[in-house]
Amino acid sequence: MIPDTTGMKCEIVQQKSHRCGYEAQMLLTGAKIVWVETREQMEAAINDRTAMMFFLNLADPRGQIKREEFVKIGKARGVPTFMDAAADVPPASHLSDYVKMGFDLVAFSGGKGLLGPQASGLLLGNKEMIEWGMPCISPHGGIGRGMKVGKEEIMGLLAAVERYLKVDHDAEFRLLESKIKYIMDVLAKVPGVKTEQFVPEIANHLPHMRVDWDPAQHKLTGEQVSKQLLEGDPAIMLPASQNGVTISVWMMRGDEHRLVAARLRDILAKA
Repeated sequence: MIPDTTGMKCEIVQQKSHRCGYEAQMLLTGAKIVWVETREQMEAAINDRTAMMFFLNLADPRGQIKREEFVKIGKARGVPTFMDAAADVPPASHLSDYVKMGFDLVAFSGGKGLLGPQASGLLLGNKEMIEWGMPCISPHGGIGRGMKVGKEEIMGLLAAVERYLKVDHDAEFRLLESKIKYIMDVLAKVPGVKTEQFVPEIANHLPHMRVDWDPAQHKLTGEQVSKQLLEGDPAIMLPASQNGVTISVWMMRGDEHRLVAARLRDILAKA
């Protein structure tokens, strides 16, 4: 096995419901993932080879073992717990909430809600464990060298965090709601179209909106509408469902939300 983990703890316990496609990052270290579903299975899976317990915060509603119970198991068995909370700011309190909850290490994307360099990230929590990871990354020659984060990204992330902690998040929330209301008002004039504002339960916890339509009145699928928007000028990308699309106004600047509203209205009105 490369890297050679002979004599080392090299097993990571993870719930099957928390599979996310990023397991390769753990496997690169030579680790083995032990999959579990229930608390009983997790307790049985922990042994003297267990190096870590991995928790994907986005998947908390899907798993049988929730955050607090997960942390309690790790503390009781003396196993470090790691949370991937990549997109889980805002709110800003999450930067400390999960560490206070008891997770030993919590990772956040430097991009997404922090609006910092996309190639950077934050690792928060147990100071000693964070220091253990330092030799693995640049400028050292460890396993993380190939995923090197440059000095420019590091300073950019520092600036992003400093900015983020000063932002009036309530005002930002209201601004996003006003953009959604504008799009809703424009689409309300198209018969057979329904709109709804929602905030995701976990990750990207800001106002979004769904747009659905009656397929009997608008003979287009969500994929077809999304394709027309993407092929237009400028290109607009919206995730599609069977008879609808989802809109995030978070990254829209200036009057871009007005352009999205007009393009979507025209496509649906013609259909």
